Amino acid sequence: QVQLVESGGGLVQAGGSLRLSCAASGSIVSINHMAWYRQAPGKQRDLVALITGAGSTKYADSVKGQFTISRDNAKNTVYLQMNGLKPEDTAVYYCNAGLLITPTYRYLELWGQGTLVTVSS
Repeated sequence: QVQLVESGGGLVQAGGSLRLSCAASGSIVSINHMAWYRQAPGKQRDLVALITGAGSTKYADSVKGQFTISRDNAKNTVYLQMNGLKPEDTAVYYCNAGLLITPTYRYLELWGQGTLVTVSS
């Protein structure tokens, strides 16, 4: 069974930092993109940051210069370093990845279960 497992969420004061992790496990041939999305209460789920298999990155305008996405291909893990957190960053953060799996060599788009980040003012 292929899955994404997130960790690192929690409660932090404004101006603080958190590091989210998301590990992919299972019968994986390769991982294409890995990304973080977030969903605040009553709002849609939006892209926060994405990193391709080649290491290219894309960020939402609202987090540029504040968040950094990275990945460790040997560990099938993606990270999101969040600095200078603001109350408006409060949301459930979801990991997303595009994976090629064995034995079918089927392409899957997977989501993690989500991890809550709460930033207090």
